[in-house]
Amino acid sequence: MAEMTYLEAISTGLREEMRRDPTVFCLGEDIGLYGGAFKITQGFLEEFGENRVVDTPLAESAIIGAALGAAIMGLRPVAEMQFADFITCGFNQLVNNAAKTHYRWGAPVPMVVRCPSGGALHAGPFHSQNPEAWFFRVPGLKVVAPSSPYDAKGLIKAAIRDNNPVLFFEHKALYRDPKIKQTLPEEDYIVPIGAASVRRPGTDITLLTYGLMVYRSLEAAELLAGEGVDVEVLDLRSLLPFDREAILESVKKTSRLLIVHEDTLTGGIGGEMAAIVADEAFEYLDAPIRRVAAIDTPIPSSPPLEEFFLPNTEKIVTVLRRLAAY
Repeated sequence: MAEMTYLEAISTGLREEMRRDPTVFCLGEDIGLYGGAFKITQGFLEEFGENRVVDTPLAESAIIGAALGAAIMGLRPVAEMQFADFITCGFNQLVNNAAKTHYRWGAPVPMVVRCPSGGALHAGPFHSQNPEAWFFRVPGLKVVAPSSPYDAKGLIKAAIRDNNPVLFFEHKALYRDPKIKQTLPEEDYIVPIGAASVRRPGTDITLLTYGLMVYRSLEAAELLAGEGVDVEVLDLRSLLPFDREAILESVKKTSRLLIVHEDTLTGGIGGEMAAIVADEAFEYLDAPIRRVAAIDTPIPSSPPLEEFFLPNTEKIVTVLRRLAAY
């Protein structure tokens, strides 16, 4: 049993899959000699060689396009976007090519695109976005966003073994956070794509979230517990497919729903979750569905402005109190 950070869990899961399956290889900018911008692939070049740890030009369209071609030919590429924001340069290859290949002629496309995402590090509008909603509406893609080291390792392994293109969103603010280190099993395991996890059981309000916001939500839930309100925190983990049954089961139990995501409010995945609950569990609701998300502007570089922009524990607590009192 080894205690790992979020970053170490992703790196270990990736390394284990490369050892287990010789068709798995990595490609991306500075992932070889430099070990990646965040050091996820540090030491990989020495262990696996330059044929399986491929430094690429600064061209996300080429990275994703090459990964797609390799996947069609029977390999299992793991492509790194140095920052998730840069995935826009490969949008066509991912959305119009990779996502539709199986639909068009039945070919499996076992590729993973790793996307370091999220704010809280004051990196500004081109290195801090949460672009998961751009892909949430694309049939043929899978999208995951683990919040814990256990889930990060289990989901990177599940994503690599999946025969569909999987976007793997990993929050940069979680990489080296010592507060979320976990002791992980030494034996092989995966976390199934499509299964949510109850991070805190409760009876009064369902709080649906994912990624870094899981921890802000847990903090808020503990504060509400001191006021006699029992909040259930449901971590989606997998955004596409998502665990519809777990969401509806929780809402039917609590009769109240708050959705929290770091992405901007308008067009975020919370709107779809709210629609599903309104369609399928309306008669169970005792209060309006509420959302807490980022403000509809580009993310600022300034630390105090970024703090104002992002969802935080205080904002979540405020809405939870309003829901409890409704």
